[in-house]
Amino acid sequence: MWSCSEIGRLELMRATYIDQRFARHAHARFALGVIEAGALGFHYRGENVVASAGVINLANPDEPHTGHAASEKGWTYRMFYFDAEHLRDAASQITDRPCSVPRFDAGVIHDPNLAGQIQIFHQTMENGHVSRLEAQTRFMAILVALIERHADTCFNQRAVGRETQAIKRARDYIHAHFAEDIPIDHLSSLACLSPFHFAHAFTQQVGLPPHTYLIQTRVRQARAMLRSGHKAAATALATGFFDQSHLNRHFKRLTGMTPARYRRIVQENP
Repeated sequence: MWSCSEIGRLELMRATYIDQRFARHAHARFALGVIEAGALGFHYRGENVVASAGVINLANPDEPHTGHAASEKGWTYRMFYFDAEHLRDAASQITDRPCSVPRFDAGVIHDPNLAGQIQIFHQTMENGHVSRLEAQTRFMAILVALIERHADTCFNQRAVGRETQAIKRARDYIHAHFAEDIPIDHLSSLACLSPFHFAHAFTQQVGLPPHTYLIQTRVRQARAMLRSGHKAAATALATGFFDQSHLNRHFKRLTGMTPARYRRIVQENP
C-alpha cells in the first residue's frame, strides 16, 4: 500500500489473499479496484456477489460489506481509496455545474475497457516515474468514465467546442515549461476551462492527451540536445525526465532507438 502525492489523499494497494475473511466493515472513502486473478466474494447492499478476474469491484463510503475468497487460489486485486470530493469534483466538471457526490448501486461492475484503464493506471503508478499531469489526467478520465457509465443517476456532459485559442495558450505554455512538473489545474486555468473539459478539448484538437503531448515535447527537446552533443544523463534531467532510464523508455518508444544510439548516429553522420 502506498499514497500518490500527485493526487491529494489517493491511496493505492496491491494484494493477494488466499484464506483471508474480512469481517463486515465499511470504508470512510470510496474503494475502487480490479481483480487480477482468482475471485473475490462479498456481501454488499443486501446480496452476495462475486468479482472474478477482469471485473471491477467497488464500495461506496459507509456501505458495510464483507470479503472472502471465491476461488481455491484466493484473489489478487489492485485498489484505489479516495475521498468523495474527487467524484463530486469530476461530476461537477462533467456537467459544468455544482453536483452532489455520485453513488453507485453495483458492487461488481462488468466493464472490460474501464477495468483495463484502472489496472494499467495502477501498474503505472506502482512502477513510478509518472508526471503530475499524467497522474491527474488519467485518474480523472477513470472517474469520469465511472460516473458516466455506472453512477445511479445521469450526469449529462456539457458540449465542448474546439477552443482553438485556449488550447494554443496551453500548448505554448508546455513548449516554454516542458521541464517542469506541470499540474493540469494550471493548464486548464490558462485555457479558462475546467480540468476535464480542458483535457477533452485538448485531445480533440491536438489528437493527443495533454500528458502525452508533454512527453512528446520533452523527447523533441531531448533530440535537439543530443544532436548538440549533450550526454543522455544530462539531457534527461534538463528535459524534465526523472532520470536516464525514464528518458530511455520514452525516447525509444517514440523514435525506435535509445538516446545513446541516436547521439552516436547523429555525431557520426553530421
